[in-house]
Amino acid sequence: MQGSTIRPGERVKDVHIDEDTLAVDLLDGRTIVVPLAWYPRLMDATPSQRRSWRVSAAGYGIHWPEIDEDLSTAGLLRGAPAAVERVLAGA
Repeated sequence: MQGSTIRPGERVKDVHIDEDTLAVDLLDGRTIVVPLAWYPRLMDATPSQRRSWRVSAAGYGIHWPEIDEDLSTAGLLRGAPAAVERVLAGA
């Protein structure tokens, strides 16, 4: 099975964040809504930091420079939460 193809309409139009959810409006009219808890950096950010986002990756990504967070529309469409970071002893 081949990987999914990104479509032009899957580019970011707008982003909305409240205390519980991240909603991303796409150019094709869809809105992706996911739990904010999936993205700990966004969850822990201040409201001001959450509002400070920009479109990246030719429109297929979102970047929050103040908290160094990047999300892609492909990952959001797959329902992919942030990877859990592990600290290995002695690494």
